[in-house]
Amino acid sequence: MNTKLMQDQQVRRYFIFLLSLSFFMLFISMLFCRIVTHDAKFMLLHHDESIAASLTAQGISEAVTARALTDTDVILDEEKMRSGREILAKTGIRPALETQLLPPLEDFQKKTSARALTVVLPVCLVLPSASLLFLYQRDSLYQRALAVIGDYTDGCFSRRLPQTEEGALYRMFSAVDRLATMLQAQNDAERASKIFLRNTISDISHQLKTPLAALSMYQEIMENEPDQPDVIREFTAKTGTALRRMEQLIQSMLKITRLDAGNVVFEKRQCSLRRLIEQAVSELTTRAQTEQKTILIQQAAAEDSATETILCDPSWTSEAVGNLVKNALDHTHAGGIIRITWEISPLSAILHVADNGDGISPEDLHHIFKRFYRSRQSSDTQGVGLGLPLAKSIVEGQGGTVVVQSTLRAGTCFTIMFPRVP
Repeated sequence: MNTKLMQDQQVRRYFIFLLSLSFFMLFISMLFCRIVTHDAKFMLLHHDESIAASLTAQGISEAVTARALTDTDVILDEEKMRSGREILAKTGIRPALETQLLPPLEDFQKKTSARALTVVLPVCLVLPSASLLFLYQRDSLYQRALAVIGDYTDGCFSRRLPQTEEGALYRMFSAVDRLATMLQAQNDAERASKIFLRNTISDISHQLKTPLAALSMYQEIMENEPDQPDVIREFTAKTGTALRRMEQLIQSMLKITRLDAGNVVFEKRQCSLRRLIEQAVSELTTRAQTEQKTILIQQAAAEDSATETILCDPSWTSEAVGNLVKNALDHTHAGGIIRITWEISPLSAILHVADNGDGISPEDLHHIFKRFYRSRQSSDTQGVGLGLPLAKSIVEGQGGTVVVQSTLRAGTCFTIMFPRVP
């Protein structure tokens, strides 16, 4: 029998049952033969006793009677046996004689038939019953599997196929379950993607609605006041601000979408931390001076900054740092200080962007990296709520982490950690 088929526990149990039944039948057959032989012996002895009694009653001596019953030479002599058959034929005893006319033989036949039925009949009942039970269990298993697979087809993955035993059938169930798990993961991913796409479109339309409404209003005012240069200049400046905000939103969304889709390949190389920070804040120093705020770049330890490097994509990483600095400028007042420090350990490079601004309330702290999230305290500040999510995506896409600590009305500190490659 196929060894793989024997790994099926139900098949193995059924085969063991058949093997046990075969050995039982062999034992019963041998016992039956012994019983039949014993009965035949007593039947022959009874027949000899009847002949001996008849001969004695007719005056035949015991010696002659004993010799007639035990003389094996006569049995082996075909001529003498033929004469014996002729004597039996004259008395009416022939091979064609009906069994019921020979009472001892008829009794022997009845006993033998009864014993054979006693042995064969239970086997004839047990074997089909066991086979039906086996087939019923198999059919029940198939029906359960069909019901679960039907649920999989309908998109319901809460149930699982039975995998409690060994065998080819259960290995097939396991493979179907793995396929169902993959389909469930794919369905969940597609559902999450659809939800994300719907929410993103909703957020973009909401974010674009405000500047578009402002642009429409500014254009209407300028059309109505063509002879007022001061009004034209004022609303031209406001139009430029609204357009820059729209451009910032669109660029940020394009970058985040590229990161989500995996279309960004980070070109990592060893970069000086100081140069990376200077590149990140180069376009923000003018804004800081205009808003009377200070950006300080300080080394945490008195070491050679030229040797302090990290492995990263300088363009994307400087944008992530720049977004953290922009967030700090958005939430500090005139006279505020944004402090950028870094330190190098054998295992990681750590960069801090800290400010002494408004801080983040505890209920908002766990949501600041969500897209378009803006707390009630930041409703009057610049930004569209994409800078921090973009920074987090950039850093984590390169194997780093971003954490935040903040105290309300005392300031906020963002920390970027990159693992160092030995």
